[in-house]
Amino acid sequence: MSDLPPGWVKKVSKTHGKEYYYNAETQESVWEHPGEGDGGGAAPSTVRASHLLVKHRDSRRPSSWREENITRTKEEALGILDGYINQIQSGSATFSELAEQFSDCSSAKRGGDLGHFGRGQMQKPFEEATYGLKVGEMSGPVSTDSGVHVILRTG
Repeated sequence: MSDLPPGWVKKVSKTHGKEYYYNAETQESVWEHPGEGDGGGAAPSTVRASHLLVKHRDSRRPSSWREENITRTKEEALGILDGYINQIQSGSATFSELAEQFSDCSSAKRGGDLGHFGRGQMQKPFEEATYGLKVGEMSGPVSTDSGVHVILRTG
């Protein structure tokens, strides 16, 4: 008898030569055993998120489409980000409105949408925060080498 949740099968990757798990119903594939510690459903292999980035002078590239030379401190960037979070939580602005106007990332033109991504594709603090959110949930401030972010998990 299989220890896999319904719909899941174990396969061997032709590319990597190692075992992975595949769900024919959802067409999802994951390296880790599905259902461990989560009540039977697999952790998603990819997530989708939007973010609003506020860079500061210690960011790895302290410039953006909005500002050629960013001179604010990390503390100032966090203060700005907190203001955006408050506006979103109060309903005075939407996440995508603020991201379009104020995000220091080129994803601003898409309302901050980064599309789908998997593990290992984003900086570790960003990845951990995103995977830790439920769909529709917004993070608090998340610091990476790029700056400070607020993340909205969308898928």
